Amino acid sequence: MSYPDAAWERAMTVQEVILKALGGEIHWFQAADILGFSPRSLRRWRERYEQYGYVGLVDKRRQAPSVRRIAAPEVERRLRLYRERYRGFNVRHFHHVAKREHGVTVSYSFLKQTLQAAGLVKKQRARGRHRRRREPRACFGELLHIDGSPHAWLALRPTERAVLIVVLDDATKQVLYAQLWSGETTAAIMTALRDVITTHGLPMAIYTDRAHWAFNTPKANGPINRRQLTQVGRALERLGIEHIPAYSPQARGRSERLNRTFQDRLVNELRVAQITTLPAANAYLRERFIPDYNATFSCAPADPASAFVPVGKVDLEQILCHQEARLVARDNTVTFAGRIFQLARQPGRRSCAGLQVTVRRHLTGEYSIWAGTRRLGHYPAVVERPRDRRTAVQPVEAAWTTQKARLPQLPQTSL
Repeated sequence: MSYPDAAWERAMTVQEVILKALGGEIHWFQAADILGFSPRSLRRWRERYEQYGYVGLVDKRRQAPSVRRIAAPEVERRLRLYRERYRGFNVRHFHHVAKREHGVTVSYSFLKQTLQAAGLVKKQRARGRHRRRREPRACFGELLHIDGSPHAWLALRPTERAVLIVVLDDATKQVLYAQLWSGETTAAIMTALRDVITTHGLPMAIYTDRAHWAFNTPKANGPINRRQLTQVGRALERLGIEHIPAYSPQARGRSERLNRTFQDRLVNELRVAQITTLPAANAYLRERFIPDYNATFSCAPADPASAFVPVGKVDLEQILCHQEARLVARDNTVTFAGRIFQLARQPGRRSCAGLQVTVRRHLTGEYSIWAGTRRLGHYPAVVERPRDRRTAVQPVEAAWTTQKARLPQLPQTSL
């Protein structure tokens, strides 16, 4: 049986108002005023909606309810679940979490229409102008996106802002690394690179913005200087990985959309999980969020062959580090990062004074001094800052010898 359009429009209006009342957005007396009903009549309309669903709002005659009809108490439970626990989630994210955590079986479209009708979710605005989509790379590991996103990731501590370092594969949309850091530093980027390289291998190319750690840009918003490499640029060149710069946010569309997705989903999930510290958030990322994200959003590459190359015998610790050239002073010391490092006597050399060396600060916080391929000294990570230039940091071996000499000597006893 067909109904006139006016009847359907009236039924849609009545359903929208009833859903808002069921969702707790308005009181039932307000709903009655909006529809022009008395409270008693509105109770009858609610009973008809609970018994017959949407069809009951169109015609009073008894009809067989749809097999797909969802009872009003069940709808009210879904609205209450969103309002009390998952408010702020977008509909797609809420539908995913509700299916995973609460066994919700309703469709995404029904849930979206219900939340919008109840006033709990706003309707999406129109999309922007049309843009041509860049086809993703064919092979896994052919191109990686690295980006840092500063944001108030811990909703329960909104005044604290951390930076999320993410590595995304262009071919599969798979997140290979994600970690929260206190800042977007060179050490954070190199730690992410080391994690990806040791797990998968060397990628063909890496795509980043023109941040301070990525490129040297003499003029703001200008071209990069390829001749003066940053620490990350030097490490990528040494590993044979192509480094591609992006000159606009639109060019980094995939990483920008990934950051928006993480800001929308991760913040809400950390809030629901009552997480207030970065270590706990990083543990949640590794154990729960990233596997679930990859299972939901990743796809198979166009070419099943992997573009990652095995690392082989490359010593990543000597490449993924901060290094600078220095000259050894006449007293066989090297000054670096506000510290003075004392070189021990080297076999075959009377003195190292005047020798040009390379000082490396590793990701572990330790230091090492090299002359070509020969290591002249290795120094611990946690060292007290010297009070003056006469106090120098001793190598690991010399520091242990000094500490051992200071240990109390036990009296010798005869057996």
